Amino acid sequence: MKLDLNTTALILIDLQKGIVSNDLEPRSGQDVVANARKLADHFRESGGTVVNVHVNWSPSGEDMPSRNSDEQWLPDETPGKDFSQFEEGIFKEGDIEILKHHWGAFVGTELDLQLRRRDIKTVVIGGIATNMGVESTVRSAYEFGYDVVIAEDLCATRSKALQDVALEQVLPKLARIVSSSQLELSNG
Repeated sequence: MKLDLNTTALILIDLQKGIVSNDLEPRSGQDVVANARKLADHFRESGGTVVNVHVNWSPSGEDMPSRNSDEQWLPDETPGKDFSQFEEGIFKEGDIEILKHHWGAFVGTELDLQLRRRDIKTVVIGGIATNMGVESTVRSAYEFGYDVVIAEDLCATRSKALQDVALEQVLPKLARIVSSSQLELSNG
């Protein structure tokens, strides 16, 4: 798949210390990080845009989403600062940093503004968890009119079943799904 780096951005979701260390499938968080580092470095070296998204909340927890759900996914208490620190080598100078307070990277953030200012038309998305932060971000990107590509080898979640539903049933309706090795990046 050929992508023009002048109009394409890589968006990495929640590759942070408090999330990468969770039990994940079909690959470990460290495997996702290694794959993401490689693709992000390729984007940077070629002059592309890299966006790193992480999640956290204020110490008071007032900006946390509602806990009124059948299955609780939020931590019992507001996580410390280490929770939202990016894994080593994920964020580099020149990257865009987005702090979110929900699953999706567009809700309540300046992500859309930063992409439009750079004339971005296509987004390549990967991260943790595939069926949560990645899927929510993909849905919004699609709704905002971006062409969406999911680098499936940059994705993992709590179980293979959840990964399969997201990548085989939901996300193909919104995006193209490829391995990062299938991406051919050019400047124009």
